[in-house]
Amino acid sequence: MNTLHLDTGPDWRGGQAQALLLVRGLLARGHGAEIVAVRDTPLAKRAQDAGVRVHAVCPHFRRISMARMLRGLLRDQNFDIIHAHEPHGLTAAWLAGVRRRASLVVSRRVAYPLSPGRAAMARYLAVRRIIAVSRYVAASIVTCGLDPSRIAVVHDGVPVPPPCTTAERAAARARWGVAESELLLGCVGYLLAEKGQEVLLHTLALLEERFPQCRLLLAGRGPYRGHLELLARELRILDRIIFTGFVDDVDSVYAALDLFLFPSLAEPLGSSLLDAMARGIPVIAVASGGIPEILEDGKNGRMLVVGEPEAFAGAISRLLQNPPEAAILGAAGRATMRDRFTADHMTEATLAVYSQTLSEAGSQPKK
Repeated sequence: MNTLHLDTGPDWRGGQAQALLLVRGLLARGHGAEIVAVRDTPLAKRAQDAGVRVHAVCPHFRRISMARMLRGLLRDQNFDIIHAHEPHGLTAAWLAGVRRRASLVVSRRVAYPLSPGRAAMARYLAVRRIIAVSRYVAASIVTCGLDPSRIAVVHDGVPVPPPCTTAERAAARARWGVAESELLLGCVGYLLAEKGQEVLLHTLALLEERFPQCRLLLAGRGPYRGHLELLARELRILDRIIFTGFVDDVDSVYAALDLFLFPSLAEPLGSSLLDAMARGIPVIAVASGGIPEILEDGKNGRMLVVGEPEAFAGAISRLLQNPPEAAILGAAGRATMRDRFTADHMTEATLAVYSQTLSEAGSQPKK
């Protein structure tokens, strides 16, 4: 099977990580897989470093540049599947008339309603399959009036690395200036209001009297950072918070943590939550969006009914005071990832969607 993958994203976020994991998985299974991405973006660079063939487009007028690139590629090569991993890539594919030359598939990673405009809807009507990252996202697509039979759910997958060693943990904590006697809470994600990091600052303030050795690490960049820093000053906890900005080697973040917190509301799935669980870190998250498709409260993590500081503080206190329970939840979370959410699971599920799409279109994979 010959596939082409489209992504115009300028940053390295969950969607870009999943696109590269999928492409690498396809190549490992003997399929053709190439990427069209914006020049000098993290995805383009990491894919090239991994030996993936990358077609780089100009960062200006990304959709138009990608559409032109696609027209040229389709003149010279045959593809069975063209997979847009985000909406702007889908726009480029639609502008290039991809649907007339190959089976067009798009990933949907957000639960926002589809734009009701005629042109916007035409893009999604042109695809043969919409791959939703969770059942929660799939339901949001159905409410926009699209045929449920054209929607497939494929959960994200993550690598499950070996357990962190004592030396790796010590090196990671030294990197972030965290003493072994301190308790480090952490969250990885883009800094936005809807991601809920503000709740964690109020939570840390509530924990100050009982756990003065607690600190909070927020990994990621985003437009909300200034607001969060100002709030931390107002709460007088700025010295207990580590703002890392974008971290290229995010393993050094996870290795340093005692607990992973995920306060996001209406989260489509949460790839950083999956990463934390794959590393055996005890997690606490809010029961919203696609999170209940991952977590079972008290079995592989703690899942809060409401994402309020008091609820987070109570769950954190319980696990910090009961390390054996925290260790059991961390191990169970790792087992959940190994059994259901690996990169191999994601790749195989996506391949099944491709095969069904080609079968319904009456196409045979090109050699």
